[in-house]
Amino acid sequence: MSNSRILSGYRPTGRLHLGHLWGNLRQMVELQEEGECYFFVADWHALTTEYQDPSRLSEYVEEMVLDWLAVGLDPERAVIYRQSDLPQVAELQLYLSMITPLGWLERVPTYKEQQEQLKNRDIATHGFLGYPVLQAADILIVRGERVPVGEDQLPHLELTREIVRRFNFLYGKTFEEPQAVLSPTPRIPGTDGRKMSKSYGNYVGLDDEPGVVKEKVLSMVTDPARRTRKDPGDPEKCSAFQLHKIYTPDRLDEIGGNCRTAGWGCVECKGILAERVIEDLLPFQERRRELEKKPGLVSEVLREGRRKVAPLADEVLSEVRRRMGIGRA
Repeated sequence: MSNSRILSGYRPTGRLHLGHLWGNLRQMVELQEEGECYFFVADWHALTTEYQDPSRLSEYVEEMVLDWLAVGLDPERAVIYRQSDLPQVAELQLYLSMITPLGWLERVPTYKEQQEQLKNRDIATHGFLGYPVLQAADILIVRGERVPVGEDQLPHLELTREIVRRFNFLYGKTFEEPQAVLSPTPRIPGTDGRKMSKSYGNYVGLDDEPGVVKEKVLSMVTDPARRTRKDPGDPEKCSAFQLHKIYTPDRLDEIGGNCRTAGWGCVECKGILAERVIEDLLPFQERRRELEKKPGLVSEVLREGRRKVAPLADEVLSEVRRRMGIGRA
């Protein structure tokens, strides 16, 4: 689907990590060449779990945009904007929430999963339950046709498709159903074996110094059967081996064989991985330091992005209001 409209966004909750890089960011860079791209900083979404302390939210917004630019997102080829700079999104969310059954939201798998994983935070809120509707508004306000997602986000996109079908049924054909663009990389494991996430504190940051990267990689959980150096293991049960598939594809047979035969210890295996990760991150970190020397860069990028996206959002919202009978008599 060349020349299609592509929409993707990230919550600004701190510096980005390997899960972001391989889960979506590098794909976003490639998609810039394939279609009309809209990439937004989802600061309203950040409040669904970080509402109790938003003191660093504006700082995180700036850091994330700099990370995006350092990775290779280009404001000349993609529209980069901040969600809260587009109030049309919030209004569209309100309209969509009127037609979204409560049961649809309660069955989204990540709703209960996040409540279980983030027990230290009170996220039993209207905003957290309803954030998939806000995601739908994000997509539909620009008439997004393709949405890069990981497999764990597919239920959210399917909910958007259901909302589209219900809206079109009630008010006439208005929106097309967005299609998923699945990441070519499987879910990136964190140091504890769970999905890599800032919320879980199990991440390797894109800005981590080499010593920190090495320390984190060496702490990754491995096959529990390898209790001693001489015990053979199963590489498929090892979090580090999943990252080896990305960073050392040229040595997978060697690494897997030495795990199964106890030819190497886990420290040796993870040491090789740490070196590859450090080497891969260095160009990004160098570009990032150069971008930090340009004051006002992020403000200009976001200001220009808002200028480009606002007319489209106004057009979509006008049609929605008309179809729902909202406006002057």
